[in-house]
Amino acid sequence: MKIGIIGAGMIGGTLTRRLSALGHDVVVANTRGPESLAEMEKECGAKAVSAPEAVKDRDLIIISIPVKNIPKLPKGLLAHTPKHVPVIDTGNYYPQQRDGHIKEIEGGQTETRWASDVLGHPLIKVFNNIYWKHLGERGLPKGTAGRIALPVAGDDKEAKAIVLKLVDELGFDAVDAGGVDESWRQQPGTPAYGKDLDAEGLRKALAEAKPDRPHDFRGKAA
Repeated sequence: MKIGIIGAGMIGGTLTRRLSALGHDVVVANTRGPESLAEMEKECGAKAVSAPEAVKDRDLIIISIPVKNIPKLPKGLLAHTPKHVPVIDTGNYYPQQRDGHIKEIEGGQTETRWASDVLGHPLIKVFNNIYWKHLGERGLPKGTAGRIALPVAGDDKEAKAIVLKLVDELGFDAVDAGGVDESWRQQPGTPAYGKDLDAEGLRKALAEAKPDRPHDFRGKAA
């Protein structure tokens, strides 16, 4: 697939390397410009580009940046991206540590629904609940006992099916976690967050999640 990635940090950089190694045509962008990604380009073969170039004529797009920076992306970035193209959101809202107070999220909107509204395009939530090193190092062949499972939440069934397949290709069992408005079940502070659970364990953790955001992951009103 032709994959565009915006964000070259822990998760974005790991996905850039892993997906390039799997033979996908990967382009990657960050806020500092293509020249800052020269080493990554040399290392894994992904092409460093600008953010608008990263979403142009791609089969799948991944946005992996701090939640607070979503509104700072170029205006209309996804305006010409067809609705059927899966756009993945890997972000987590860390109000006390990084993102400050975002009213809509504090009011109960899921992180990914908020980001989708800001960007004007449907998003699929995945890769947010796994430690980046484990994402890079702990993928296993399908059918392996104890294979880590990752939740995938999204509203478009066809787009989500593409993402479910991609997760499997990366070496993880993909668990359909419902629609975007159910993605709070995999947000920080839930039983599914930061745990290397197998598919059965992950389904149980998603079912046990409670909608109230824990104190450590709530911001203070401005």
